Amino acid sequence: MNDFIFDKEEYLKRINFEGTIANNYESLKSIHHAQHRTIPFENFDICLGRNIKLEPKALVQKLVKKKRGGYCFELNGLHLLALKSFGFDARALLGRVHTTGEPTGRGHQVSLVSIEGKQWVVDLGFGSESPSIPIPLVYNEPVSFKNQTFQLIESKLYGYMLQTKQENDWINLYSFDLNHVCPGDIEYGNHYTSTNQNSFFTSSRVAALPIENGTVTLLNNKLKKIVNGMEYTALLDEDQSYLNILKQEFGIVIDANFEDLKSSQSKG
Repeated sequence: MNDFIFDKEEYLKRINFEGTIANNYESLKSIHHAQHRTIPFENFDICLGRNIKLEPKALVQKLVKKKRGGYCFELNGLHLLALKSFGFDARALLGRVHTTGEPTGRGHQVSLVSIEGKQWVVDLGFGSESPSIPIPLVYNEPVSFKNQTFQLIESKLYGYMLQTKQENDWINLYSFDLNHVCPGDIEYGNHYTSTNQNSFFTSSRVAALPIENGTVTLLNNKLKKIVNGMEYTALLDEDQSYLNILKQEFGIVIDANFEDLKSSQSKG
């Protein structure tokens, strides 16, 4: 790993980014937005029973060179590599997902970025609920971007809790603290999340990608598009045509047959 050199130009080309980058909030926001719009959230290697490798060379090979997507450990891992290569003061944090009401273990990776005495939480790996912009590390200060609104609140048990506003209610997404995270912590979280039978990612096929004025998401065989506030859904056939939809809607090309995908426990 010591001989690894992050190719900044190759990464910027992958995320369709043009322009210069400085160590400031505007550049952080621009890089975040560019990757968010181009590299999809997806778990198809997990469904294929493949190991999720987080070494820098492996992340670049899969997400940049092969133009695949990934889940939080991959998407935020790649983004963290990029931020550090551009000189940002950034480090990984681990969080607990609270979307079911029952908190998980520390199986969600995000990044903490510090710029001129201020800090932001950056997350590109929470599916359709991924924040489109960095979130200031400040309690009770709602942040909105297009159709998303988030805030951080204090949790006595878990530290920071990220919430999203849906209609008039605040929904808990995940919690995190600012404790140091070592590579072994990330390895543990990635291994459980990508292999354990109780993990959502081993029993479901998922993908998400922002599109112009909306999002496109996939859960097993249910494809959903939201464009300008209008929702469109379709049930996909469980055959090779499924892979054609992955390429068409998400830019995901899988080097396998549909039959190789693990059958998910729920169907749409």
